[in-house]
Formats: sequence, structure tokens, C-alpha cells
Amino acid sequence: MKRRGFVIGVGCAIAAWPVATRAQQAGKIYRLGILETIPAERNAANLEGLRKGLRELGYVEGRNLRIEYRSADGQAERFPELASELVRLKVDLIVTRGTPATRAVLNATGTIPVVMATMPGPGAIVPSFARPGGNITGMITFSTELSAKRVEILKELVPALSRVGLLHNMSNPAVPPEWEETKTAARALGLAAELLDVRSEDDLGRAFEQAVRQRVDGLVVGADGLTQMHKRAIVDLVKRNKLPAVYPSRDFVEAGGLIAYAVNYPNIYFRLATFVDKIFKGAKPGELPVEQPTTFELVINLQTAKALGLTIPPSLLVRASEMIE
Repeated sequence: MKRRGFVIGVGCAIAAWPVATRAQQAGKIYRLGILETIPAERNAANLEGLRKGLRELGYVEGRNLRIEYRSADGQAERFPELASELVRLKVDLIVTRGTPATRAVLNATGTIPVVMATMPGPGAIVPSFARPGGNITGMITFSTELSAKRVEILKELVPALSRVGLLHNMSNPAVPPEWEETKTAARALGLAAELLDVRSEDDLGRAFEQAVRQRVDGLVVGADGLTQMHKRAIVDLVKRNKLPAVYPSRDFVEAGGLIAYAVNYPNIYFRLATFVDKIFKGAKPGELPVEQPTTFELVINLQTAKALGLTIPPSLLVRASEMIE
């Protein structure tokens, strides 16, 4: 697969220059690296969140900011090469999404600041949220903790549910704890749990064949570069097999998925801009506490529910952040 490496478009007009522009180093053009799981065109909402935050802090592409975007296109094995490329470009800071990308950058550099959006708790990447240390800080996305909540939502949606499947990539080091959380939540609800391990695009079809054989009657989809990259294929396979499924972000629901419970990722990216600004102004990343999200969203696709013959219970309707007709 051809490597995706390109500069995010220069586009903000002078009129977009914020009133509260900070005093960055005069004449300096900051070079921001981004190491992502999916191509920029598939990541538009999150990137716009980051751009918006940066603009409000006085960083305008084409004036004092240049973005170098690199995507592994759902292939985690490409992260080390892409991380090394960003290091060779001597970017001022690297924004990462996910554990594999973050670890690849930390292995490539101990000096370039890293701002992460990733899922694990303390110890997986940083020793402490309060003092992460080294050249890294950022935000976590609570993917592990939210696994249990997604199982609960699925059971609430389908009271007759008996066997739940977790569709996820177990080669991602952040995922095994998520599987343990899923099994624990399933047992607490009297459910059996089935792991549908997908490590490549070719595994997707086989995973759904396994789901049929094991009589899985509800699905939780995990957040990983592979699942993000093949979002539409997963949604189509779920529909074809008439499975109720809970997804890890709203973009799956916008693509036709049934329901998602997750952090608001564009807001996460918007908040990452504050870390970038502080570091550009001289703060040490290891002294900036890792932040946690405070708001979560429940998004429901009513059209998909109707196609599955499901009635969304009032208890979910009243908690929904948004319903897609």
C-alpha cells in the first residue's frame, strides 16, 4: 500500500486570524507532526477539532504553522517507519492517536515532545497521569473502561441477549485489558462472551463466520486502527448478519451503525491544541498532567434500529446525545 505522507492543506485566510493571538516566537513557523491510524480525509472531523483549537490559540497554517500528517492506514506495523520519518523531518512536536502510534514515537525519540490521544490507564505508557514524565503528555479516551458500559447498553437494548462478541485487534497492546473488561461485564449480566480477533482486513469475514457459528447475538466493536480503517466494511457485515452492535465512536453510527457510546473525539482533539500551545511556549510535556475526558456521547441511528426490528427503550432514548433519523 502506498505510504500516505502529505501536508494538510493551507487554507485559513487572514480573516480567520484570532483576536487573542498569543506571542509566539516572532517569525517562527512551527512544524507539527501528526501520526495517525487513518488517512486525513477519513479523519476530517477530528482534524478540524485540532485545527480549530490551534487557530483560537494563534496558530494558522501557512503563516506560523505547518502540519506533517502521516497515516498507517490501519496497518500498525508501519508506525515505526512513519515515526522515524517525522523525527527526521525535525518536527517541533508530534500528536499521536492510539497506543501503537504513541509507543512507536517514544521508541523513535526521547526529545521531541509528544501529545497523545490514547486509551490505556497509568502504567501502560506513562507512570502517572499527574506527572507523566519524559517527553509525553496528552489525553486518554477511556476505551478500556467504556467496554463494560457498551456491554451494558447492548443488554439494555436487547434484553434477550445471551452471547456477546467483541470485535477487536488483540495485537494492539491496549486491547487485552479491554477484552478482560468485556468478559467481566458479560459475566455480571449472565452473558457468554466471544472474542472475534481481527488483525488484518482478511480477518473480518472470518470473524463474522465465527460469530454465526458461536451464535453471537450482539456485538461490541473496539476502537483500533484496523477497525477505524475498515469502518464501512464492518458496518456492512454487521447489517448483513442482522446483529445489534455498539460502536466505539459516532462516525460508525454516521456510516449506518446502530449505536455508539464514547468520548467526543473532535472535542478531545480540540483540547489537544492547548497542550501543543503550552509546549510551544516552553512547557515541559512530562510536567503537564495527562487529562481525562469529562463528557461522553450516546448516539443512536433510528433508521438502523428500525431495519433490525428493534425498539429503542425509553431509558436509552432519554440519555441519547443525538438520534440520527
